[in-house]
Amino acid sequence: MSLYPPPQTIEARVWTSMPDAFRIKDTDTEWATANKPGHKIDCFLEGPSFDLDGNFWVTDIPYGRIFRISPDGEWTLVTQYDGWPNGLKIHRDGRVFLADYKNGIMCLDTETGSVQPVVWHRNSEHFRGCNDLFFDSQGRLYFTDQGQSGMHMPNGRVYRYDLDTKRLDLLIDSGPSPNGLVLNENEDVLYVAMTRGNSVWRLPLMVDGGVSKVGIFIQLSGGLSGPDGMALDNTGGVWVAHAGNGCVWGFSQTGEPVYRVKSETGMTTTNLAFGGEENSELFITESETGKILRAEVGIPGRLMYSHMG
Repeated sequence: MSLYPPPQTIEARVWTSMPDAFRIKDTDTEWATANKPGHKIDCFLEGPSFDLDGNFWVTDIPYGRIFRISPDGEWTLVTQYDGWPNGLKIHRDGRVFLADYKNGIMCLDTETGSVQPVVWHRNSEHFRGCNDLFFDSQGRLYFTDQGQSGMHMPNGRVYRYDLDTKRLDLLIDSGPSPNGLVLNENEDVLYVAMTRGNSVWRLPLMVDGGVSKVGIFIQLSGGLSGPDGMALDNTGGVWVAHAGNGCVWGFSQTGEPVYRVKSETGMTTTNLAFGGEENSELFITESETGKILRAEVGIPGRLMYSHMG
């Protein structure tokens, strides 16, 4: 017997696909050897984010590339550099910030294509492998340091970094593969996807800057991987891309499964961003096929700090 009524199913259709001219075929990369052994990966898309002009930005992890996709689906290679960029968020001043597994937190100059380090260590110890990032209303940056953590070695970290004071706070260091993250509307709770734990953790943020009584907000089931990127809607609902399960789950603010957005192609639905008409469409990276999916969900996404005027 189910605890909840069945979630509404929404079909996600292909909006655009990486052009063949940009696909790097028949090549082995260090990233693919470690993360997709036995497979030749011509791209692996992540980090979906919209800028204020309606352009859609994505990263291509194994080849260190950043792409900008126009509203009509035209792809432009902005830069390629020596890194493994995963998460991407656009600051309201136009700067593009990257969570780079190789190099830490980086900043992209969109005019020159130059990528420069922002923070890459804590107390001289390099990060294990940064994955995703999120801005709060004060401009502070929350990010995950996933590395190769998992159930066998739950030592993934979550940090907060103040771009003005350069203060770096370690919030947790015991996560089984911390991945996507998002703040609630009041910014007193941080939700973090724990991919290998197949769950979303709830981190209450305390007035002293730390966290307390961290718990599981959502426990998922199934899939070949686990929860990855996340986004918040304007009702407080949490949307979770379930990599290896070919879908995005839409949960209420109390964790009830309300929607299931299913991919029409591919199972590696890694990340998502709200955009489109009235900011009520989901754009989803289907990473292994190099496609961007689009679904009308009818609920506006919450505008992030990076999008505010």
